[in-house]
Amino acid sequence: MIAYLKGPILVKKDYLIFLCAGVGYQVFVPAKFWRQASLLKNGTELEAYIFTHVKEDKLDLYGFATDSELELFKLVLTVSGVGPKTALGIVNGGAKQLIQAVQEANLSFFTAVPRVGKKLAQKVIIELKSKLGSIKELNLATLSPARQDVFDALTGLGFDEPAIQRALEKIDVENLELAAAIKQAVKIASAQG
Repeated sequence: MIAYLKGPILVKKDYLIFLCAGVGYQVFVPAKFWRQASLLKNGTELEAYIFTHVKEDKLDLYGFATDSELELFKLVLTVSGVGPKTALGIVNGGAKQLIQAVQEANLSFFTAVPRVGKKLAQKVIIELKSKLGSIKELNLATLSPARQDVFDALTGLGFDEPAIQRALEKIDVENLELAAAIKQAVKIASAQG
């Protein structure tokens, strides 16, 4: 199993090639790592901690700048329903931010990752919080249709989930027209930001 690579790199469209002893290893890396590598000249030497993913029909390498990112990636992979590409997207948000998102039950951190919906985000939080700790319990209750409409509208406007939840707690969404509820929620969420 390949656990570490160090050598000159070639930057490709969505992966890096590490040249080691005359062999080029295709390594998928978090977008942040790829962006940093793309600023370097081809042939610049880099190192990466590697996770070797073996399937029946393929062998893929996933690389990380630090050993702690690799360990976090492995932890995210333990969640059923999360494959390596999705785990890579989740870890790309940053180790500190990922741990904080799990501890604070921040669904929007996870749903911002491609292929991660609300149910998978909840599953990731539930399965990882026992391993990473939890500050806040996840609210698994579904929102009423009116509250969900306001929530979706504010999410689309770029507000984060905690600000939206605080706004929803302060207004009587059920007794307002949708436009008025959204307007009040935006005002409250903006004031808190």
